[in-house]
Amino acid sequence: MDFFPGMCYNDKLPAEPAEGTCDMEYNKPIAQFQAGDAVEGFYILKSAAVKTSASGKPFLSAVLADKDASIEARAWDYAGPVSTPQEGRVVKIRGTVSEYRGALQVVIDRIRLAEPQDPVDESVLVPTAPIDREKAWKEVEALVDSIQDRDYRAVCRYMLERRGEALRTIPAAKSVHHSFVGGLLMHTLAMLRLADHLAGAYGDVVDRSLLLAGTLLHDIAKEEEFTRSELGLVTDYSVKGQLLGHLVMGAQEAARAAEACGMPEEKSVLLQHMILSHHGEPEFGAAVRPMCAESELLSCIDVIDSRMEIYREALAQVPVGEFSPRIFALEKKIYHHP
Repeated sequence: MDFFPGMCYNDKLPAEPAEGTCDMEYNKPIAQFQAGDAVEGFYILKSAAVKTSASGKPFLSAVLADKDASIEARAWDYAGPVSTPQEGRVVKIRGTVSEYRGALQVVIDRIRLAEPQDPVDESVLVPTAPIDREKAWKEVEALVDSIQDRDYRAVCRYMLERRGEALRTIPAAKSVHHSFVGGLLMHTLAMLRLADHLAGAYGDVVDRSLLLAGTLLHDIAKEEEFTRSELGLVTDYSVKGQLLGHLVMGAQEAARAAEACGMPEEKSVLLQHMILSHHGEPEFGAAVRPMCAESELLSCIDVIDSRMEIYREALAQVPVGEFSPRIFALEKKIYHHP
């Protein structure tokens, strides 16, 4: 389906590039965009908001994405209809790649939502975890089975049965890190591996069973915290996600699981504490500060894996020998060394 006047913001644009301009590149991967490229094709609308310029005119501020990269986009003198409610959906755009303050962006000429009859290849658009998910899931199950304390092991198995499908598939975040299909599984497994290793290094201080149980369950309520698009990507936070958050909801679910499995109250409280405190400090979203060795270690492991994933994703888009733009989540730019 081609563009049509009712779904674009500037109907005076020619249907094809004017003579003498560069050839339009159709469905070009974002990672291959260069300044001056004329592009057209289908991309995921990762974020979108209609704002007002200094001159008082509306414009669309958006981020377009495919499975490997994302790019800022702007549509000037724009009043709709594509905006925030359409985040996470596929759009067809036509525009030109330009450079602004050292970073590439797309200046959009036309944009509309993809229609069912459009030739959209979701396999090249939807980002997925760069792991073998079946193999990763088996490793998670093996680590759970290795938990020596039968109460913690029983609760973990109970939760894998209840939340296993979500743990295998959903992203770990809306943005920042592991925001792709299977991201929560990738994040959880990496943390379990670290927890297993560090429990051995600090065996005289840390209860391995509690640490692994808390690690497995620390983000277990993210399924309820998010709303997701038909592509499986996070588009927003649910009402419960905003009012309670995944720490509180996760602790509540852990308490119910502990009761169902007959876990002693003290162990249940410790497991809830692990979940409620894993963000470390209240300023970072923790309900309480870590007050035992296992919760302290879990908080550190969460930071390590999330920050290393931010590096991994950022370095994939930074040429060797160059610095990245400032990364909001790290509050700095980073260097891609040879």
